[in-house]
Amino acid sequence: MSLLTPEAPEWAAALPRLRHDMYHEPAYVVLDAGLYGGSPAAFHHAEGDDVFLMPLIVRDIPGSDRRDALSPYGYPAPVSSTGDPAFWARACERMTATLRANGIVTAFVRMHPLLPARLDVLEEHGCLVRHGETVSMDLTVSHDEMWRQTRSDHRNHINRARRAGTKVVFDDWDRLAEWVAVYHDNMRRVGASGYYFFTYEHLSALHDAAGDRMHLAVALEGDEVVGGNTFFAHDGIATGYVSSTRRARGRYADEMLYDEVRRFCKARGDTVFHLGGGKGGSNDSLFSYKSGFSPSRHPFHTWRVVADAPAYAKLVSDRRPQADPADLAATFPSYR
Repeated sequence: MSLLTPEAPEWAAALPRLRHDMYHEPAYVVLDAGLYGGSPAAFHHAEGDDVFLMPLIVRDIPGSDRRDALSPYGYPAPVSSTGDPAFWARACERMTATLRANGIVTAFVRMHPLLPARLDVLEEHGCLVRHGETVSMDLTVSHDEMWRQTRSDHRNHINRARRAGTKVVFDDWDRLAEWVAVYHDNMRRVGASGYYFFTYEHLSALHDAAGDRMHLAVALEGDEVVGGNTFFAHDGIATGYVSSTRRARGRYADEMLYDEVRRFCKARGDTVFHLGGGKGGSNDSLFSYKSGFSPSRHPFHTWRVVADAPAYAKLVSDRRPQADPADLAATFPSYR
């Protein structure tokens, strides 16, 4: 039993049969694995016309001959062509056995709040943790309705940005380097970890891989880039990737970007714009900010799987003896 590599024909053949997002594309997993220092992979299970696919990044466990797996950044949940619970159960059993056979102790999986999944089955084959909610905008409603759904302070700020002459330009990739400088400034300001300092080279490579499924919106004050959003648009689902705005009193480019991006995506024919949630899925100030654009909410879960229980228990005992290896709802995997 083995995991698929990005070049495996089974991975490419499965995707057209599945409702999925950019996070399930091999090129995306390859690029994100490079940021994590891991290897891109996918678990694949098929029976006749039914298929189950889950992208993963496999990492060495320092000081051990074992490995563990986690989802790429974003929402790359398991996806399937069927909702049959018996099929999902068999896929989960096969996945656990495959991970164990490949020396992989655990898997930490972020679920997709908008794509269907048999959460009841996943809970029987691991630990399903609900973290909070994410926010999406319904792009099938009219522009007037979207505006009514927007909180009054956001509407006020958007109007003020427009009166100040702020402009939003789409897919001018020559502006990417300017926006990355703004983004990095903001990451330093908020004390973000090194992983989140996505480089110009990474974002450019991601655009090369995604083509017209990845977009860049930049906010301009005169000719100065003061903010921007990168987002994916795939199979009717638009999803924010990374965004940032230069902070200054009286500047409201961030709210204007959200408004312009949803208008752009609606015009493309997308049906939903997924904003995501708060940090770590919590209902924090970031979640409150996003929730001011729409009333639509979706539960966000992570799925934690122990493929090799004895190896997991030993790793926890050796590295964090105060932790309970049976408590999968806490920090996971608890040996890290």
